[in-house]
Amino acid sequence: MRRHFISSARSSRFALFATSLGFVIICLDVTVVNVALERIRDGLAIDSTALEWVVNAYTLAFASLLLSAGALSDRFGARRIFVAGFTVFTFASVACGLSGGATMLIASRVLQGVGAALCVPSSLALLGAAFPEPHARAKAVSIWAGTAALALGAGPLVGGVLVDRFGWSAIFLINMPIGIAGIWLTVAHAPDTVRHAARRLDLAGQTLAVITLATLTYAVVESGRRGWTSAIVTTGFAVAVVTGALFIAVEARHAQPLLPLKLFRNAVVNVSAVTGLSLNFGYYGLMFAMSLFFQSARHDTPLETGLAFLPMTAVVTVANVVSGKLTARFGFRLPMAFGQSLAALGYLSLVFVHADSSALAIALPLLTVGVGVALAVPSINTAVLAHVGPSCVGIASGVLNTARQIGGVVGVGVFGSLVRPELNNLAEGLHVAAILAAVVTLSSLITIFLGLKTSGSLVADGAG
Repeated sequence: MRRHFISSARSSRFALFATSLGFVIICLDVTVVNVALERIRDGLAIDSTALEWVVNAYTLAFASLLLSAGALSDRFGARRIFVAGFTVFTFASVACGLSGGATMLIASRVLQGVGAALCVPSSLALLGAAFPEPHARAKAVSIWAGTAALALGAGPLVGGVLVDRFGWSAIFLINMPIGIAGIWLTVAHAPDTVRHAARRLDLAGQTLAVITLATLTYAVVESGRRGWTSAIVTTGFAVAVVTGALFIAVEARHAQPLLPLKLFRNAVVNVSAVTGLSLNFGYYGLMFAMSLFFQSARHDTPLETGLAFLPMTAVVTVANVVSGKLTARFGFRLPMAFGQSLAALGYLSLVFVHADSSALAIALPLLTVGVGVALAVPSINTAVLAHVGPSCVGIASGVLNTARQIGGVVGVGVFGSLVRPELNNLAEGLHVAAILAAVVTLSSLITIFLGLKTSGSLVADGAG
């Protein structure tokens, strides 16, 4: 019995390591590419439009397929979908690194987005299966989220080092050994989730969901370059609204819908999704805006820019572990609310930052934002795992991560329109963006207090 317990505990730790590896390289890829853009442009001799799509193609595929990926995880088992996603992502990363032109690179980035979308909902479902005990699960989720957040913030620094030493291909090829290790660990140690094979595929719902999320993402991405009132942007939003309405109508009538609308009767799911959207709106938008601010207003190099983000990322893992302990002891509402409060304070502090501000004056607001986000992220994931039934864990995770991804895309689009290198005063745009991030964050704080009447139990209620 003791030997079985030790073996089971070891397998759970390896499963945590495997899912964290998958989430790490996915999050790393979100930001690491930004510092390599100039080298990619020079190396492949491509124009600015193609260069933008090197970044945006990944985001577009990732955001569009998260809901479908969550449903596939529930139907075919989280381990199978996670391994498939990890394999696709690893293969696509190698293809990116070996690309000789814009077409192959952009197509490979789309394939990376497909792999990432398959991995994220299934990784959270795997954690739920590997750590069925609520308090252990809360700690595991905090580690999973902490390593991913650290990777997200470390992206500019890692990218700067790899590009300077080995060239732009290295930021993609480095994913191959990580991917091989993660796939092996998952197959060898991760437990599978219950497969709901009798569930029929909701092809109409999946098609409408992909069109809605793709057109919404495309419109937001293009708004930074074309403007929010351009015909193609407004058309994209209009299509997203129409297909989104059709999606809801189809789901309401389908016997086995892609997205069971009853999920949204669960206050925990709603609050977690809103909180996740606001977290990524501010954090992703800030990363994008501050990267431009450092390089265009302060004239820092890519490596110096990466180093400037270190105060925000250095404490992420510690804060995530603290969040896990707070969640295990007090429930998820406390770290969720406290984290959002700290993040809002950090955003507001950026109003006092200018191009000639000292390193300390810039580091303190970034540090506050980093701690706040790191405290909040594990709690929203833990909340969803604890309050959604086993048959809907994958799709609920897909909903949460879709909300977060949409928040990130909108944040980058809005912040990008406010902080552009051609503006005479980049700092003024940064100040407006920071205030907007604080307002969105504080708005989500209100939903936490109104929507969560209790501290947030970690014992699953089987909802959904």
